[in-house]
Amino acid sequence: MRIRYAHNEDAIMRKIAANAVRQPANLSIDSQLMAEAKGLNVNVSRAAEAGIAEAVAAEKTRLWKLENRATMEAWNDYVDKHGIPLAEHRQF
Repeated sequence: MRIRYAHNEDAIMRKIAANAVRQPANLSIDSQLMAEAKGLNVNVSRAAEAGIAEAVAAEKTRLWKLENRATMEAWNDYVDKHGIPLAEHRQF
């Protein structure tokens, strides 16, 4: 069993708490995109927050993979040489 993704990307899946403490921020956003969002009644603050949360989760995942790369490669090498541990006990 090779390791591909051992990190759970639950930050993307989590719902942003409605009662979380908010910090004001100034953002530069394309004016046409902002007009379209307002025309569609998109909550721009929540949309920006969701996008930032997704970017943070993606960066954490990238860093985790980078930090654990040697371990994952060592495990994959072991499996390539010796097979899956306890494979004889598999029932499928």
